[in-house]
Amino acid sequence: MLSERRLEVLRAIVQDYVGTQEPVGSKALTERHNLQVSPATVRNDMAALEEDGYIAQPHTSAGRVPTDKGYRLFVDKLAGVKPLSSPERRAIQNFLGGAVDLDDVVGRTVRLLAQLTRQVAVVQYPSLTRSTVRHVELLSLAPARLMLVLITDTGRVEQRMIDCPVPFGDASVADLRARLNSRIAGRRFAEVPQLVENLADAFEGDERGTVRTVLSTLLETLVEETEERLMIGGTANLTRFGHDFPLTIRPVLEALEEQVVLLKLLGEATDSGMTVRIGHENAHEGLTSTSVVAVGYGSGDEAVAKLGVVGPTRMDYPGTMGAVRAVARYVGQILAEK
Repeated sequence: MLSERRLEVLRAIVQDYVGTQEPVGSKALTERHNLQVSPATVRNDMAALEEDGYIAQPHTSAGRVPTDKGYRLFVDKLAGVKPLSSPERRAIQNFLGGAVDLDDVVGRTVRLLAQLTRQVAVVQYPSLTRSTVRHVELLSLAPARLMLVLITDTGRVEQRMIDCPVPFGDASVADLRARLNSRIAGRRFAEVPQLVENLADAFEGDERGTVRTVLSTLLETLVEETEERLMIGGTANLTRFGHDFPLTIRPVLEALEEQVVLLKLLGEATDSGMTVRIGHENAHEGLTSTSVVAVGYGSGDEAVAKLGVVGPTRMDYPGTMGAVRAVARYVGQILAEK
């Protein structure tokens, strides 16, 4: 365990290095921070921090820079995330509140996160496996052709065209629509198959074939659309961090192109709390020079998806964590209102 004084020195090194991109020396620390100890004491503390692996000297006669271990301790010891200002909170609410559908919500969230953090933003679409049915709409397009529209509590809308074995009248369409909603509206997707299992028995013999076709299409929709989707934005922000990728940025860009990698990164985030993966804590080799800050979001108490940012380990952690948490909270509120 580090003493409080050495922890304060480490905090100062992280803050200065994040702000200046330059290795930090003992003289700069005593000049910029009120550490209330002599420069000699600061040098001794820095030597101890280096011996313990929290900071490193990039080259001879240079100052010190934080290591992954140092950043990890800094994040773990954060008293709190940096709160957003009132104008920033209003801007987030107004920007996200103007979204017209789920795709627009996700697209706006990606742009907003990338702009606020100046990092790469990644937003996962709400998972259908964690969603509930808000409403089922059944529309007659022709005597023997229907449109099934499934609307979830997270704003996802799935549409399917259905060719009926025989003509299906408007009264029957209205009856089936009402029966479907009475059984499955507000229920979890996993419950739907059992809830509609005997629904066709409530209809006349010549209508049952069409009802079974509709139910089969509904159940196929629940299965087919479980594939995870995500949106990424702000990749160009990485070009500002050439100093942080001295060898090449290519492995990072290649990793960001792989959806499976990004889904795994987000999947490591807990549903409720903030997750921060720093440097070599990221299992993918291409991302060992980056940090990932992610959190779950949802329209209720349970997270239905994750969002976060990817950037260099030399990151403004308090500010980034505050922005990610705030955006996740507002996205959840927007989805609850959709």
